[in-house]
Amino acid sequence: MQITHAVPMTTVAEDVGWLAAIDDAINSAFAPITEVFSSIVFFPITIGEISFPAVVAWLIAAGVVFTVYFGFIQFRGLKVSTEVIRGRFSAKDDPGEVPHFQALTSALSGTVGLGNIAGVGAAMALGGPGATFWMICAGLLGMATKFAECTLGVKYRDVHEDGTVSGGPFKYLPIAFRRFGRVPAKLLTGIFAVAILFFGAAGGNMFQANQTFAQVQNVTGGADGFLGSAGAALIFGIVLALLVAAVIIGGIRSIGATTSRLVPAMGAVYVTACLVVILTNLGQVPAAIGAIIDGAFSPEGMAGGVLGVMVVGFQRAAFSNEAGLGSAAIAHSAVKTRRPVSEGFVALFEPLVDTVVICTMTALAIVIAGAPSLQAGIDQVQAGGGAPDGVILTSDAFATVIPWFPVVLAVAVVLFAYSTLITWFYYGLKAWEYLFGRSRVSDTAFRIIYLFFTVAGCVLTFSEVISFADAALFVCGFVNLLGVYLLLPVIKRDMKEYLADRRSGKLHELGVEPEEAPAAGPQL
Repeated sequence: MQITHAVPMTTVAEDVGWLAAIDDAINSAFAPITEVFSSIVFFPITIGEISFPAVVAWLIAAGVVFTVYFGFIQFRGLKVSTEVIRGRFSAKDDPGEVPHFQALTSALSGTVGLGNIAGVGAAMALGGPGATFWMICAGLLGMATKFAECTLGVKYRDVHEDGTVSGGPFKYLPIAFRRFGRVPAKLLTGIFAVAILFFGAAGGNMFQANQTFAQVQNVTGGADGFLGSAGAALIFGIVLALLVAAVIIGGIRSIGATTSRLVPAMGAVYVTACLVVILTNLGQVPAAIGAIIDGAFSPEGMAGGVLGVMVVGFQRAAFSNEAGLGSAAIAHSAVKTRRPVSEGFVALFEPLVDTVVICTMTALAIVIAGAPSLQAGIDQVQAGGGAPDGVILTSDAFATVIPWFPVVLAVAVVLFAYSTLITWFYYGLKAWEYLFGRSRVSDTAFRIIYLFFTVAGCVLTFSEVISFADAALFVCGFVNLLGVYLLLPVIKRDMKEYLADRRSGKLHELGVEPEEAPAAGPQL
């Protein structure tokens, strides 16, 4: 997920009086609402000198519970995951819209982004290199959470007559909450839908558009370059909206086809840059790994000691991979499959790639190449100056080895932001359909609204609105995980049946429905 405060928000409103007035008026109206709402959603738990949001503890606790309940499925199920992603058990006539690989890349495009670049830099400044260790631990726990919620997203989906799919929490939460009564079930699911819709328009859309323009403007001469005028921002926003429209008009099939190319490409660009730093300093890798491990258990100068570093790592990981928030289950629900739990195995790879692999490579590169900038960031935090700009810390660290890296980083940020724009459109559309019904007119209206906010994001900031949207997204975590807890026995039963069918060779008989599978045998 993109961290909205990872890089400075930019605006052209200061150059145009009436735009500035609109921006200030909306931010002023939202400021008190955002303050109250955020204090509720991010209610702090305090242990000694350390304070952290209760929602983070809720997300991490779920990862621990699911890991134990499913018998550490994120480790013993990786072989099954790779088989499913490769299409080993798939058939062309399976219901759904996109293959397993495209469902995975569609979901990854919404989570792999600035959180993996700026978020790691900020985490290391706040908690030292040791924060990376706890980010990895949180990522591994998040794999079990993604397994659970994405299995449910497919299991309770609706496949419409035209072949399109509506799934995710909008379908399984009413099932989970119906024991509380029809009205509470609709209310809780409605709260989830509104939160997803609000974040999609602001955090998943406006913020990404804003940062795309900011990065392109920065590498083309800044405010003095050819993109320095207010008119340029508006034109850029319109062009970006047209590029987004070219993909979203085709729905999830078009999104899946685009992200299946874009996500590996942008990942390759960024990982290659990390590898250049690591491989050109190969002799320093053992020391860097040692610094990460030592910092996790023997931190020096960090408030709260080990607990403080652990909290920083867990919190940044929770903000990065979205495990437990229910958003990824929307994308995964469009997969072509007859066995819902198969997509749960695919979803295991999301936190593995997002948090364990990419965040770790970023951290290693920063430790190896960026000792001066990293130490400066840590000194700034300890002096009470607040967290430094994570993306700048990361960029400066890489630039010590790759002088031209800031340009590569700008390209990566643009690609990350664009992929997030198109993925969060799909998430927002499914929330819109839940709230207002599914029709061609309704869907077209949402497309127009979404593209309008894409343009607005390049011109204005609405910073308080986006902060409110951040808090709204984490409301989803409370609601979604409660529903998943209530449906855990269903997931476990399907998991046992699927693994038994794999051992017996039943999965090779494509087209067999879950209820026709043989009785569950012993677990894998």
